[in-house]
Amino acid sequence: MKISYVYILKCSDNTYYTGITSNLEQRITEHKFGKHIESYTYNRRPIELKFYAEFTDISIAIQTEKQIKKWSKAKKEALINDEFEKLPNLAKKKF
Repeated sequence: MKISYVYILKCSDNTYYTGITSNLEQRITEHKFGKHIESYTYNRRPIELKFYAEFTDISIAIQTEKQIKKWSKAKKEALINDEFEKLPNLAKKKF
């Protein structure tokens, strides 16, 4: 059974990057050293790993990554800070 990881990085410009990988340590190293010039994080280094979750089903990991990418900064920070009780209210639209 292969493990997949969904992760959130905090970039030097205080934005968040959400990604997915099967090798978390290697992928974080690639972000830190700028292996991929076209990557969102390349010009926003240094980066810091703020959150990750393990998945045994790659399809659920992909779905979770896509979901988190759509979240607001406040909602991502609630997840990072284990403030799960805040997530439902942060999901509501303000009219």
